[in-house]
Amino acid sequence: MQIQKNVRTFANIKQRKTMSNKEYTAQQEQTARFAKALGHPARIAILEFLAKQTECYFGDIHEELPIAKATVSQHLKELKDAGLIQGEVETPKVKYCIHRENWQLACELFRGLFCRCTEKKKSCCD
Repeated sequence: MQIQKNVRTFANIKQRKTMSNKEYTAQQEQTARFAKALGHPARIAILEFLAKQTECYFGDIHEELPIAKATVSQHLKELKDAGLIQGEVETPKVKYCIHRENWQLACELFRGLFCRCTEKKKSCCD
């Protein structure tokens, strides 16, 4: 499966063991990492803003959001660490953009997750 290959290449995550010694898959680990990065409204706002741009400087992002510069920096770091955005230093500024390859990977992982959960099967709760 192509997604699995990309996940293992990108994730670089040690697989965690549950109490019953079963391991999470690299796909599960990577999906969780992306989900964690998406888990704050400020990060969603940053991604929506960056998605409209080809590139963007830190100051532009800070002007767009109603939060302190230090807080914007923390959110950018979380998104960058997850691989959803990339940054490039152009002294004295830092330029950011969506990391297109990893964004595509995130789309595929979430699509797979949500599609599996919405397949037409009878729910035990119905």
